[in-house]
Amino acid sequence: MRRARQQERGRGARCRDALIPGLVIGSASSGAFAQSELLPSATSTSSLSIILAGLVVFAATTSIVYVRERSRWQRREAELAGDLEAVRGHQDRLNALLAADPQVVVSWNGQSADPVFEGDSGFLGMSGATLALAYGTWATPTDAKRLELATDALKQRGEAFGFMIRSKSGPFIDIEGRPVAGRAVIRFREVTGERAKLLALQDEFKQVTAEHAALSTLLSGLPQPVWTRTAEGHLSWANAAYVRAVEAAGSDEVVKSGLELLDRGVREGAALARHDHKTFSTRARAVVAGQRRTLDILELPTPAGFAGIATDMSELEAVRADLQRQMDAHVRTLDRLKTAVAVFDASQRLVYANSGFEALWSLDPAFLDGKPTDGEILDRLRSERRLPELGDYRSWKAGVQAAYTSLRASEDWWFLPDGRTIHVVASPNPQGGVTYLFDDVTERFTLESRFNALSRTQRETLDSLREGVAVFGSDGRLKLSNPAFAQAWKIQTDLSGAAPHIEEVVRLCRPLYPHDEVWSELQSTVTGVRDAREDYGCRMERRDGSVLDCAAAPLPDGATLITFADVTASVNVERALTEKNDALEKVARLREDFVHHVSYELRSPLTNIIGFAQLLGTETVGPLNEKQRDYTGHIVRSSGALLAIINDILDLASIDNGALALDLGEVDVAETIAQAAAGLHDRLTDSKLTLRTEIAPQTGPLRADGKRLRQVLFNLISNAIGFSSPGQTIKVVAGRSGGDVRITVADEGRGIPAEVKEKVFDRFESHSLGSKHRGVGLGLSIVRSIVELHGGRVELDSAPGRGTSVTAIFPSEGVHLSDAAE
Repeated sequence: MRRARQQERGRGARCRDALIPGLVIGSASSGAFAQSELLPSATSTSSLSIILAGLVVFAATTSIVYVRERSRWQRREAELAGDLEAVRGHQDRLNALLAADPQVVVSWNGQSADPVFEGDSGFLGMSGATLALAYGTWATPTDAKRLELATDALKQRGEAFGFMIRSKSGPFIDIEGRPVAGRAVIRFREVTGERAKLLALQDEFKQVTAEHAALSTLLSGLPQPVWTRTAEGHLSWANAAYVRAVEAAGSDEVVKSGLELLDRGVREGAALARHDHKTFSTRARAVVAGQRRTLDILELPTPAGFAGIATDMSELEAVRADLQRQMDAHVRTLDRLKTAVAVFDASQRLVYANSGFEALWSLDPAFLDGKPTDGEILDRLRSERRLPELGDYRSWKAGVQAAYTSLRASEDWWFLPDGRTIHVVASPNPQGGVTYLFDDVTERFTLESRFNALSRTQRETLDSLREGVAVFGSDGRLKLSNPAFAQAWKIQTDLSGAAPHIEEVVRLCRPLYPHDEVWSELQSTVTGVRDAREDYGCRMERRDGSVLDCAAAPLPDGATLITFADVTASVNVERALTEKNDALEKVARLREDFVHHVSYELRSPLTNIIGFAQLLGTETVGPLNEKQRDYTGHIVRSSGALLAIINDILDLASIDNGALALDLGEVDVAETIAQAAAGLHDRLTDSKLTLRTEIAPQTGPLRADGKRLRQVLFNLISNAIGFSSPGQTIKVVAGRSGGDVRITVADEGRGIPAEVKEKVFDRFESHSLGSKHRGVGLGLSIVRSIVELHGGRVELDSAPGRGTSVTAIFPSEGVHLSDAAE
């Protein structure tokens, strides 16, 4: 058809070529005719004749050429119609041939010409043949790049190519490109039938081969021993790790020698699994490269036999054992904590709860062993009224469980109906879930309340103290002071919030007490660094006449407490009392010296009087009448009583001066009591009194001064005689008690009132208590002094109406001579 059109275009061109000369001649004649109008009339007739003749010739020529060409055209048209029919038949055959196979033909008539598409691209997985050149839509990126380069080379340089590729949809595509009759032609044809199957097998073989090579490389490089076995159970291959494990030279040696990694018992178990065509899995001990290791064995059946792998779990087992030990230690630690701990997993189920959690919420251990959910525990606690009383429980519960979706820890305070306060901390776990910490802070809140109340009380107490108080921290700054401190030192500056340094405080206090050495010592006590912190105290006599007692004491927290007590009044009183006491002591010394001197001076003439009176009484110088004998007896008795008083005064003076020495020795208590009683026999008879002695058998001897012991007994019995009435009995009881010797003199007299009992042992204290007894008040004082000189003590038991009992208690071992001398 295209050829017929080209032939028609050729005939038209030839007709144009034949007509153009005639048109040119006609145009020339017209021009000549036009010009002839301008020529003179003489030539007009001949010119017209020429033009007419030319026109006739032109017309005749044109007619002849037209007739001839028309005949040729008709013949040619008939030929072209035949050719057209032939071409159409040929095209129909080509189209039928092209449609016989799934293919697309693309051609270009020049580099810049548009492509012409023939065929159906459905086998490429696309609709529309024009998409065949969109290589990236149906081919892999690598193949698409190759096709684009080959297509450009074909169009530009006429280079032919041929590819066999696989489309994305699966079929194999045979692609052939070559120049044909000056055109670039590419044919895309789907490979079908046996050839397609062969290509698929080849492709699959390549893929399997690549996968096998990759797997072989991977297995060879694995650190775990890997092996394969034949269907009969013989080793057929081993990787490098297996070779190293059995210490062989190579895989061939392993296969040839049948070097087994596993012990016999493990191999027998694996053989049984192979016999049943089952997977064998176990953990066993094996020698790997000379070391005993723990391996996880896995051997499973394959189409060609069996394959196995051994994974070294030794380090994992060690880590797991260490982790288990740590977990056990943590569990033990958590169980010892008072804080309740509960751990929930991502599914909100309880995985761990310590004993503190069980005790805090009083939950049944069986209930916790059932791994309840977070919500179930909350619901149970709510039903038992162990959760805060809330109006909207669901919203509160949702807020608690929001910790499972939170990234940060949260805390809350639960105020329970039973009065407890629980501090709750919910911390998300990295692996999911939440760890709850429940801390019963009821006691802490109570203690804080008490502490705050105590602090306020102490603050008020401190402010009400008359003593100035200042507390300095370890940094030397004032942390606390009361108003009395500022008043004592007349400080006008507000010290409550300024926290001045002790140097500044000293500067404010120095005008009233400018003694730098004392202030330096105070500053050193507050700010100095010492191994042992010591107290410091001093008395400050200030310029204004007041006296302050300063005391600095270290506190446990490193601070220092300094107090200033105004002792001006007490110091003045103390000074007055001291002066008075000094005067009294001076008077007492003068009195003692006077008494001692007078007593000594009276003793000598009194001794002479007694001696001469006794001489007269014995009638040595001559006989005496009855009245003279009576007078002489009174002189002797009165002089003896006066001598005893003088001796008592001298003994007391010696005791006060420390000059009285004891003559210690073994003393028979019973004999000493008898001697003292014999000296008072006349008085007992005259007073019509009975003396009864009770000496316990275990009393035994006593280490003491016998003379002074008789003096003690003489004074006690004499005192009992003075306060007894006729007909009464005086008892002297001696015995041992607790290792001490106790001698008791008891009478049945009037007794001693309570207000007098405290004074009976004082010197010169004499109380007749309604009796005829008169004395200077030295007897019991002498008794106590002598007994205490022996290291003993005196006890008095008396009440009005039931007599008096005086007990002298001596240590059984007595006292040493050196002690007595002192």
